[in-house]
Amino acid sequence: MRYITTVGERVYTIDIDREGEVVIDGQARPIDMRAIDEEGLYSLLANNQSFEALVEESEDGYRVLIDGVLYHVRVVDERAKRLAEAAGAFTAAGGELSIKSPMPGLIVATPVQAGDTVKKGQVVVILESMKMENELKAPRDGKVVAVKVQPRQAVEQNQVLVVIE
Repeated sequence: MRYITTVGERVYTIDIDREGEVVIDGQARPIDMRAIDEEGLYSLLANNQSFEALVEESEDGYRVLIDGVLYHVRVVDERAKRLAEAAGAFTAAGGELSIKSPMPGLIVATPVQAGDTVKKGQVVVILESMKMENELKAPRDGKVVAVKVQPRQAVEQNQVLVVIE
């Protein structure tokens, strides 16, 4: 699985595909990480060094304390990042917005219709792809101008599904 991880201002691409190894920005590294207790304390062996890390979930990711240094960490799996970007999660605050299919698939449901008012984060389309249901959400508050698909319809990548203004 690939993750996009931000530590402070630095962004890393991390692949976790096999036990005992991670690939960070293309470089394989042996690693062993085990929970010590139920409170978020971990034992970490990396680069032949031993560390204890205290990991605490926060609103925008995690706070990780290692050797007295506090790191603010955000982790997003690559698939979720692509879905968010395709759904327009990083868009301007006004104007017309087209929510497009991030991948080919089959429409499972369209819980909104033209004229509906939607809130940021509200599900506007459920798309099945690769045997998984993906909820595409409104990236901002707005009004649904058009729903361009219907349940059981096959769609292509980048096809417009819903238009919000």
